[in-house]
This record gives sequence, C-alpha cells and structure tokens, in this order.
Amino acid sequence: MRPAQTLIIIALLGVLFGNASAPARAAKDSWTRVQSSNFQLVGNASEKEIRKVGAKLEQFREVMRRLITKANFSTPVPSTVVVFKSDDSFKPYKPLYQGKAAPVGGYFQAGEDVNYIALATSTAAESPYRIIFHEYAHLLVNNNIRNVPAWFNEGLAEYYSTFEVADDRKAELGRVIPSHVFLLREKWIPLRDLFAVDHASALYNERNKQSIFYAESWALVHYLLLGKQGQRQPQLGVFLGKLEAGASPDAAFQQAFGIDLPSFEKELRAYVNRSSYPTLVFTFGQKLEFDTNMQAAPISEAEAKTYLGDLLLHTNRLADGERHLREALTLDANLAQAHASLGMTLMRQNQADAARASLERAVSLNTSNYLAHYYYASALSQQAYGAGGLVTSFPPKDAERMRAELKKAIELRPDFPESYHLLAFISVVTGEQLDEAVSLLVRALKISPGRERYRTMLAQVYLRREDPQNARRILEPLARGAADEQQRNHAQGLLKRVETLEAYQAHVQANAQANARTTTARETSRPGLLAQAESSEPPVKEAEQATEVDQEAVRKKVEEDTLREVLRRPAAGEQQFQGVLTRIECRPRDVLLSFQAGARTIKLTSRKFEDVDFTTFTTETAGQISCGPRKLTNHVVVIYQPAPNARAQVDGEVISVSLVPKDFLLVK
Repeated sequence: MRPAQTLIIIALLGVLFGNASAPARAAKDSWTRVQSSNFQLVGNASEKEIRKVGAKLEQFREVMRRLITKANFSTPVPSTVVVFKSDDSFKPYKPLYQGKAAPVGGYFQAGEDVNYIALATSTAAESPYRIIFHEYAHLLVNNNIRNVPAWFNEGLAEYYSTFEVADDRKAELGRVIPSHVFLLREKWIPLRDLFAVDHASALYNERNKQSIFYAESWALVHYLLLGKQGQRQPQLGVFLGKLEAGASPDAAFQQAFGIDLPSFEKELRAYVNRSSYPTLVFTFGQKLEFDTNMQAAPISEAEAKTYLGDLLLHTNRLADGERHLREALTLDANLAQAHASLGMTLMRQNQADAARASLERAVSLNTSNYLAHYYYASALSQQAYGAGGLVTSFPPKDAERMRAELKKAIELRPDFPESYHLLAFISVVTGEQLDEAVSLLVRALKISPGRERYRTMLAQVYLRREDPQNARRILEPLARGAADEQQRNHAQGLLKRVETLEAYQAHVQANAQANARTTTARETSRPGLLAQAESSEPPVKEAEQATEVDQEAVRKKVEEDTLREVLRRPAAGEQQFQGVLTRIECRPRDVLLSFQAGARTIKLTSRKFEDVDFTTFTTETAGQISCGPRKLTNHVVVIYQPAPNARAQVDGEVISVSLVPKDFLLVK
C-alpha cells in the first residue's frame, strides 16, 4: 500500500488550493444505504447514483477475479463506500494536507478494521476511480501475496487503475498513462536501482521522486504483461519467485527471462519510446450486471452522522469525528455503532476511562455487532500499553473479558482476522493457551496470507513456547525480505532472541547429559544401595525421594551454570551488576532506567527504548517491558557504559538488561 496516502493523492493531482473548513453541520439530506455483494455504500447522492458506483466497483473486482483465477478475493476487512452528491458536500471530508483540502474527486483509506472509499458523483476534479482502483488493487494483492517487490506492487496497481467497462460487457485494461510516458522519455531509473527500492527508499517516499518511480514501475509491468504479445507473462512469475527466494535481480532476470539485465533494459526503453501501446480488451458472454442484486434502504440522520464520524476517525481527524459521533448520539442514544466508534475515537485521544464506558455501552446495546466486541477488547489491551509502546501484563479480569469479547466477535464474523491476531497476542503476554494461539494465527493467515505481522506474532508465540526451531523458520524470511521495514526490523530483533534461546537450550542439554553420565557412574559404584532397594519396600521409597531431591538440585545447578555461561559479558570499558529493575521513565529525548543494587540506586539512560537489549531467562516475567513504575519485581543482570564524568546526573548508558530468576546469583 502506498505510504502517506493522502500525500500521494495530492501529488497525483497537482497544486493544492482552497482552505479546508472543519466539517460543518450536515444538512438534513436524504441518506441511503445500498448493500452490494462486496461493498456497503451510503450517501446523500441519489439511490441511482449510489447503485451506479456500487456496480462499477463490483465490475472491477469481478474482472480482477476472472483474470487472477488462483487468488483469494474474499475481503476479511469490510469496505464502506461513502457517496457524496456534490463536491461541496464532499469537501469537508476530503483529505487534508497542511490545513488545506486536496482537489480530489475521491480517495481510498485502508484500515485494519474497515476500508473506506469516499467520492463525489459530481465534481470538477479528476475522475476518482483511477485512485480508487489503484488502491483497491493493492488491497487484493496484499491480501494474497507476501514479500511483493515495491515496483511490482505499484506498477500493477497503476496498470489496473485505468480499468474501463463499456456496455457492462466489454472491459479494457492497460490503457496508456500519458504523463508516465512523457516523464520516462525525459528521466530514467536504472532497473537495478528500481529493483532495490523498498518502502524505506527515498525513491518511494520523497514526493519529488515518486512520480518517476511510479511511472517506470507502471511501464515495466505494462511491458511484462502486454509486451511481445504476452510472451513475458509466464517468465514474470518465475522472476518474482526467485526474488522472493533471495536471488539477486541480475541472477533472477537471467534465469527467468534468459536475458541479462542491461539487454532487457534496452528492450523496455524501446517499448516506452514507441508511438502506440497494446491494451487488454475482452468481451464477456453475459453482461457484468450487479445493480439488480443490490438492496437499498433509507437511513436516519443519526446513522449518517455515525458513518461520517467513523470516516473522519479513520482519516485521523479525531476532533471532527468525535463531534459527529456525539451529534449522532444526541439524535439516537441507543445507536451501538456510534458508541463503538466514539469509544475508539476517545481511545485514540488517550481518554481511556471515557472510551471504556462508550465501548461497554456499545456491546450492551448490540451483541450482533462484531466490531463493537473487537473494539472493546482492543481498547482494553491498549490500556495496558506503556509509553514505550510495549505491554508487560494484563489484569486477570481484563484478560478474561478480552478473550470473551474476541470469541464473541469471531462467532459473529469468523472471517475477520484481527480478532484472531489480538486473541493470540493476549496469549503471548499472559503465557497461557499458547497452543490455541498457534491455531488462531494459522487460521488468520489462511484468511489473509499477505499479513506479515500475523507471521511475526506466530513467531512470538513459538518463542513463548520455547520452540526456537519453528520461530526461526518463520522469522528468517521476514528478516530477509519483509516488505514493511518495521516488520523486517522486528523479525531481526526476534531472531536474536531465538539465538539466545537456542544457546541456552543447547547448554542445558549438554550439561544434563554430562550429569546423567556422572550419576550413572556413581550408581554403578554403589551396589549396596541398589541391593537394599530390592530387599525392602520402605528403603525403596526413601531412595526414590532422595533421588528426586538430588535430581532437582542437579537440574537447578545445571540451569544456573548454563545461565552464567550464556549471559552477555561486558566488553572493554563496560561494567556489569545484578539488581532489581524499579522504574522505566520514557522522557522526550531519552529513556531513564532505575535499578536497585543492594543499598545503591543506579540510574542509566538510553537514547531510545528500542536500543536497550532486553532478554528474559525466566518465566516469572509476564509479557514484555513497558515504561512507568514496575508493578512486578524484575531481577536483572545489567551491562552498561559508565558515565565519563563522575559528576554526571546518571551513572551511564544502559547496554543490555537480562531478566533472571529471583534466586539466581551472578557469582557464587
């Protein structure tokens, strides 16, 4: 999906103009809801216009489904389309940039819970459908394919953005985009550089470079799909597979296309410089008619304000959204969806108590609204997050209530994957029901195989189960090639924890085997005890008890020795101490960690929370570490860089914090 989506829309449509006023009190228009097979549409446009929009979106989805036959086109996240009758009524809800409204005819706002499409049927701006088709193509691709190269994802979306249907029967794809062609005849990115672009690259994120990246990505996909009479299409699949497997672009191209990259680049440049371009045109035996299957009904002013408020929430205009939702509840105090959306708006504004009250009201009013149950569980989980974005534990009552709400949401909407994801996260934090968490995430990935964060969460479940082999199997591809940089970095960090766990388990096993050999040798040299055990029942019991105590002591010693062996050692200039973590304070410019080591209080800082290497070697720590006072006593071994000045306000910079059992001694 394109980053900074509203900025992209603005970049595509040129210079901004006009001030965006805050959404005014909506006029009492007639609002209608139309339900098609795959979209819910609401609007103050006429029912005929709303149906027309729904039919066009259904046609686009159907054509994609017929062209990409093996893809899963179910949409686990529902899509709501808001259809405005005019640009004037649409203007208060357009995307903002630096306080101004973009002169767009429509936009697509993706979300984890709801996708929104908003457009005006009457506007002087460019047709909204190119932007909407582009983003909807992203939605379908990302739901089916993981690790898609940025150039392919954007190029394919641009290719589909020109979709047109005539007479409900004749569809056309791949129309030329003149602005792309003109730009490419003036500028060019070497293909090797194009293939290296990811979501963190300047070419992808800087507005002055985006146009050339999108233009060349479109040209490359257009050529691979339609150039040379379609001969390159099967080779494209081979190429993408080899890239995902880790091959370099040069090697992948040579193997897939039978041509070196420079020679292929000459072909592509010649294709761009031609005077005409092929398009894909096909005629269906039957008309792509969807209008007759749609169900329409009027909705109240309160419901209309709820949709508008939720749209504003999802475009991050929280104050405007809250006002709309409160107006909706003034008109209808028992509107469950308004309470649910208001609860999430308040949560986003850090008003946790008010948010919880709204969400409790929502689930009590309408138990059939699966999003209300999901939102309530989500809000309860967010209340446990610290300033560092991490959570250490859930209150038992909240954990129980979250599980109940999420299971109710799953019962009401089994194909909504976010419920499974959040339910698994609760297991990671609490350390309970981990086997069920694996099953939940496997099911979520069947619904949305392209969601990388579901795979990351599954790896965390395996780590919580102390199963480094399965965790590594999932994390290595993500650490190498996840499309999202944050997921890639997260996977790389989790792999370090996998390595630590593997080393710990290897030492435990080696020491246990060595101890078993020693115990066997000792028992062989003590026949008297064995003979006594055979001759009398009471001595047998005493011997068994003695053996159990001895084995527990040996196990404990092995674990302690192993832990001392695998703990990180101080490097030159670093120091180490054992103590108790008492507080983590996330400040504007750094993080301050306080420890108690005997009678001494030690204060250490870190530039960022994420820079501290936290590792746990005990099951006594529930979940993760967050900012704030410590509710639990965390016994730790700390490595730090001492402050160069003895008069400094802190003792130094923290390097690593290892959480250890409370009875562990670093030195015996």
